[in-house]
Amino acid sequence: MSARFKPKAKKNRLVRAGKQTRWAPFWTVPKIYGKGKRVHPGRHTKVKRNWRRDRTDA
Repeated sequence: MSARFKPKAKKNRLVRAGKQTRWAPFWTVPKIYGKGKRVHPGRHTKVKRNWRRDRTDA
């Protein structure tokens, strides 16, 4: 994966995998839990993935 040239399709798959690790938007917290609840937005992202721990099939 550390090759210098990456095909466009593979690069797009890697970009998509990178986006899976982001936090959810901050405004989703009051929307889901109510106004007074303090919860980290990372708790309700779709997929939790780490570049070291989980391999991708990209």
